[in-house]
Amino acid sequence: MNRPSAPRKRRKEARPSELTAAALALFVEKGFAATRLDDIAARAGVSKGTLYLYFDSKEALFKAAIQEGIIPVVAEGESIVARHEGASIDLLCRLLENYWSRIGETPFAGIPKLMVAEAHNFPEVAQFYYENVIRRGRALLGAALERGVARNEFRPLPVETAIDVVIAPVLMLLIWRFSMARCQDENADPRTYLDIHTSLLRRGLMVTQV
Repeated sequence: MNRPSAPRKRRKEARPSELTAAALALFVEKGFAATRLDDIAARAGVSKGTLYLYFDSKEALFKAAIQEGIIPVVAEGESIVARHEGASIDLLCRLLENYWSRIGETPFAGIPKLMVAEAHNFPEVAQFYYENVIRRGRALLGAALERGVARNEFRPLPVETAIDVVIAPVLMLLIWRFSMARCQDENADPRTYLDIHTSLLRRGLMVTQV
């Protein structure tokens, strides 16, 4: 005769990274405002008291998640720019590819949509994200564009505006995937989308088209 399974026990301890992973998943699923600390503790399988041993607010959890998962990717991009010796268009495309593979194909892909939706109501969180992710990310793209113009590889262009044009399609892809894509019968393949985008960049930016 089979004995009934014992009730699942709540874990007493959790690593901070497990708490931030639970928080990230809920922020993307439910939104920042709708997510409660109780929800995060339950998703991580710990008590709320255990959660408070590490984090005292949703804001602290959000910042820790960004510090763990996105800021290192930005730092990788800065290293890529510093070491790159080839064509500037290859640098630009490599930065986009690195962002997509390290962010777009991970749970962090939902963060851009989250920030667009809730930045106005949570200015402290928005400012943290802007300073540590957006500002530094824009600087990376700007460095690649300025390098291309200075080496006469790219057409002369207003760099700050060009940054927006380069990144906007990627952000739109992420935002669409976590919003209106559910209304489509078939979703576009992200890799095909990005291949088209980088092909258009090559044709539009370069002095000599390749």
